[in-house]
Amino acid sequence: MDTRRAVVVRLQGLTFAAKGDSNHWIMMDGPASFGGSEAAPRPVELLLFALGGCTSSDVTSILEKQRLDVRDLRVELSAEVNDDHPRTFRTVHIEYIVTGHTVRRHDVERAIELSTTKYCPIIAMLHPKVVVTHSCRINEVGGPDDGKEVEDPRAVGSLEGETS
Repeated sequence: MDTRRAVVVRLQGLTFAAKGDSNHWIMMDGPASFGGSEAAPRPVELLLFALGGCTSSDVTSILEKQRLDVRDLRVELSAEVNDDHPRTFRTVHIEYIVTGHTVRRHDVERAIELSTTKYCPIIAMLHPKVVVTHSCRINEVGGPDDGKEVEDPRAVGSLEGETS
């Protein structure tokens, strides 16, 4: 079992710097109404960033191993937050937007499934308390419809679902 370490240092007000095992510093801050200077993301935003980065890395790695012509991957996340404190995430929806040439929907769906059910530790830590759903869109490029979004009625509906 590995042990991960981090240090968080208060700079002023609600502005903090944090560094982990990778030895890279990041900044965190809070809203001005609570003593922050709004100079950096809030800690809860970083959790959403971590989720997006984690699953994006998984999906990219899996698609690259399949030698698919993926030119871009964008992940858009939205989180529904509880009204009462602690204001935790109730649900998170991840939309994967894959741009490439002759990228097959089945391959993208499989990569997302592997990330959301097996590889992404952030999703595993959130589950089962937070319901994580996902969808995907594939934008075809490199052919006659270069850059045009593929019109597929199954693009979102076929892949929406709760992550187990």
